[in-house]
Amino acid sequence: MKKTLGTIVAAAAIILVTATFGFAEYAAAGAANFPYFQLGCLVVGGLILASLKRKYDRMYTSEVVGAFALYAVLMALFTNPVIEVVKNIVS
Repeated sequence: MKKTLGTIVAAAAIILVTATFGFAEYAAAGAANFPYFQLGCLVVGGLILASLKRKYDRMYTSEVVGAFALYAVLMALFTNPVIEVVKNIVS
């Protein structure tokens, strides 16, 4: 039961972070420039982390959530709106 509960909590956190990423990118870039590739990579990464949490008992839920949050930040850094902001700051 503990293993299933930990996996459910991790999956819920992954869904919330992915939804937040999607909303933020839609608000920043609009529908025309939405980063579907980054969103797909985020979904695949979340599925991999959730399956690893399910498979290995010794993985803590906080480790999975933290790793996915850092992965989401990394994905957000390589989207067009963020790159444009960095270009404007540098030049």
